[in-house]
Amino acid sequence: MADRPDGQRAKSLPTARRVLDIASGYEPALILESAVRLVVFDALDARPLTLAEVVERTKTSTRGMRALLDALVGMDLLERDGNRYALTDESAAYLVSTSPTYQGYMCKHVSRHLLPRWLRLTEVVRSGRPEQGVNEQADGGAYFREFVEDIFPMSYEAACALADELGVADARERVSVLDLAAGSGVWSIALAEASPRVRVTAVDWPAVLPVTRRIAARHGVADRFDFVEGNLLETDFGHGHQIATLGHILHSEGAQRSQQLIRKTFDALAPGGTIVIAEFIVDEDRTGPPGALIFAVTMLVNTDAGDTFTYSQMAQWLQDAGFQDIRELDAPGPAPLILATKPTV
Repeated sequence: MADRPDGQRAKSLPTARRVLDIASGYEPALILESAVRLVVFDALDARPLTLAEVVERTKTSTRGMRALLDALVGMDLLERDGNRYALTDESAAYLVSTSPTYQGYMCKHVSRHLLPRWLRLTEVVRSGRPEQGVNEQADGGAYFREFVEDIFPMSYEAACALADELGVADARERVSVLDLAAGSGVWSIALAEASPRVRVTAVDWPAVLPVTRRIAARHGVADRFDFVEGNLLETDFGHGHQIATLGHILHSEGAQRSQQLIRKTFDALAPGGTIVIAEFIVDEDRTGPPGALIFAVTMLVNTDAGDTFTYSQMAQWLQDAGFQDIRELDAPGPAPLILATKPTV
């Protein structure tokens, strides 16, 4: 490297590869969505197949499927041995629809529900607000009805871990659970499965609750659910609940509404009751983790005031509302759960 006139050696430039990879980041997501929609992984579940066999099973074109399969090999989601394509351990576990750990549901929503809003990001950054928020009942009911069922697997293991942590299976008396913004009902369903003594009040918008009811029925617990329609800040939550769950809802509400919701939940709990918050948590200095920081941008393009928060922010809100014994539960899933207890006196 030649010396610069001032005697300082010029710094070598970093590679542009990472910037270019980020710029084309939509490509893997859409390739995966297409493969899920075309049931490619299901087709390969029984045994490795040739291109012609995959084309026949998926009713697609040879040119299109060859490109798709080869891209999936490049993404390490498929393997190829000679002229046969096969699942990897990862794709077998998470992308075959009959797998108990299937995570492919959410992949189907990228192009139809997620990307259209992200395409307006520049305008939203300028204005600070989306053209249409999904966290208001008039616009959001239909939006959430489309995919709450598909994100059930994301939280189910964490919900089961919560039931274990709270000792629900050992309950000797009725356990009243308040499931706020119930959506798929994953949190209360797992609690109800843990004990026949659990009774659930599930609160959500009228457009969403039919989905909650259907999934609860599928799990055999719907007869122990009461379904309450309405806006979270206006609906009567009742009182005397032992457990209240706020599963991935604060991020769409924003700081002010989240604090109101926590205070209202405090009032609805019985003394000694537990509030459970599931959230994507950012580091205290907001430098990571990347997923939680990017999710804050997701909230920017979808809601009027939504955001992601630090643990200390949410802990302070809980303390201000009157909760004590604020703690984290390292449960399976995208983030730890935050638990706190309403004092008994």
